[in-house]
Parts: sequence; structure tokens; C-alpha cells
Amino acid sequence: MPSLEQISVLLVWTAVAIYAVAFIFYTIDLARRSSQALDAKDAAVRERELVGAAAGGASVARPAGAANRSIDSSRSPLAVPAAQRVRPVFARIGTSLTWLAFLFHVGGDVTRGIAAGRVPWANMYEFALTGVMLMVAVYLGVLFRYDLRFLGTLITGLAVILLGGSALSFYVVVSPLVDPLKSPWLVIHVFVASLATAFFALTFGLSLLQLMQTRRERKLIAAGDKPVKTWGFLKTLPSSEALESLAYRFAIVGFIFWTFTLIAGSIWANDAWGRFWGFDTKEVWTFIIWVLYAGYIHARATRGWRGTRSAWLSIIGFAAVLFNFAVVNVFFKGLHAYSGLTN
Repeated sequence: MPSLEQISVLLVWTAVAIYAVAFIFYTIDLARRSSQALDAKDAAVRERELVGAAAGGASVARPAGAANRSIDSSRSPLAVPAAQRVRPVFARIGTSLTWLAFLFHVGGDVTRGIAAGRVPWANMYEFALTGVMLMVAVYLGVLFRYDLRFLGTLITGLAVILLGGSALSFYVVVSPLVDPLKSPWLVIHVFVASLATAFFALTFGLSLLQLMQTRRERKLIAAGDKPVKTWGFLKTLPSSEALESLAYRFAIVGFIFWTFTLIAGSIWANDAWGRFWGFDTKEVWTFIIWVLYAGYIHARATRGWRGTRSAWLSIIGFAAVLFNFAVVNVFFKGLHAYSGLTN
């Protein structure tokens, strides 16, 4: 009979496989959005041609509501009541599969914790296991309030890469905790850091789409009535301003959790090593991330630093988070060297 640790591994790889299938369905949904946007554009062109042909003679009756038929990204679908939202079938399938993968993921995380007899986030593999789980949990939870299925491709893609990559590169067998980790702060500090990372991941996705939408909107303004080549699915998404506003909200929540992470880490460091701050590499990078997001929030709130610049700052912040996890933990020596990997 397989052990709980082996069952955990099986559940995790099952979750990765289902996340990959969900990614495919979400990608098909984006492709269909592009196709629908092109169809709407062709219909609008044909209508203008009919109106132009009739300009010299009898007028052509314009169907009621025709002016609003083309998809206008300036009207945010986030504001549409849930009962009135269009729910594309492939996006719904992708979301259902994401829920299924998430359940397997939770099972893998819980069985890992039971096998270890402690919380399952004491090394890099376990941190990735729990962190990606929380990222997906936040995404699925947000769907109850906002229709962000257009982020499904990014979220499931990140889940496959981060979870699968960690299972391949960072996996270690269950082992006892080293002395500095035998503290209640392990439960609080690392969990809150994982939760902050989950909100930063959503902020990153929205900021990325904001940049793409901003570029599209600028092209439309510059082109006037001329046709413009852009990603078709962007016509079905909220405006860049709406995307930025939502990204800003998630960044604030993530920043609050990251601030608590920084404070809790200092208190834990004092308990474990007798000092609150020692310029350890991990401590420095945690502070750098805090500064980046603090700058993003402060500049956007007080300096009017909005648009492309704020989006790039958000993306740089998340890149620093990934660097802190994947590079600092592996290649930099320090007191926080708890990756569990053998050198």
C-alpha cells in the first residue's frame, strides 16, 4: 500500500495534468473571443457600407441597438450583473476543470502535511505546493464577485509551470524540521507570505493585460476609422483603466499581507537568532519587494502615476517575488537556506 507521501505526489501530478487541460480550454476560449470580435468587426464594416451606399438615395433603416453591437471594451464587463454575463462554454469547462484540479491539489497538500506531521510549507517544494494552491484558491474565490475568466489561461499556465517545475526540481522527501523552524511563526509567517504572493499573481496578470489593452486603445485612437490589427480577444475584455483599477485593489491586499510577512519575519528572527534584522539575502529581497509594491501603491495614489508606468512597476514587483523564490533560495547562502535541497 502506498504511503501518504506517495499518495500526495500522485495527487499533485494529477492536479498538474488537469490544470494543463484547463489551460487548453481557457486558451480555446480566448481564440473564440478573438473570432467573435472579428465577426463583430466584419458586421460593423458591412453595416457602414450599407449606410454609405444609401447616403445618396433612400435611407436604410438601422436595426435597433446596432450602434451598440460591436464589442466595446470601454464598458467594463466587471460591472455587468452575474445573471447577465455571457459565459462562454469553453471558459466554463476550463473553470470546472480548474475546480477539479484544485481539489486534487488540496488533497496533495493535506496528505503531505499529514505525512510530515506539520504544516506543509517548510521547504521550497512545500512552499510552492501551498503557494500555488492559494493562488488558484484566490482566483476561484474572486470569480464569485468578478468575471475574470479571461485570466484563466494565465493562472492555470502558472499553476502548471510552478507546480510541475517545483515537483521536478525542488521535490524532497519528508524530513523533520530544523530547530529554527520549530516555531509557531512558521505557521503564520510563511502562510501569509504565500497568500500575499497569490494576490500579487493576480495583480501581475491584470497588469499584463492592461499593457496589451493600453497598446490596443492607443492604436485605435491613432488610426481613427482605419482598421487596426490587434489581439482580437482584447475587444471582449475591460478597458485598460478598469483592469488597472482592479489590479490596484489586489495589489493593496497583497501589500498588506506582505507587510505583515515582513514584520512577522523580523519578530521570528529575533526569537531565533537574537536580532530583528541582519541584512540576510532573503531579508533584503523581502524588503525590496515591499519597497516595489509600496512605491507602486504610493505613486499611483498620490502622484497620478497611472497607466503603462504603474503596470510595469507591478510586473517588476512580481518578477522580484519569483526571483526571491526560485533564485535567492537556491543560489544565495544565508540563514534562510531551508530549501531542503542538497548542495
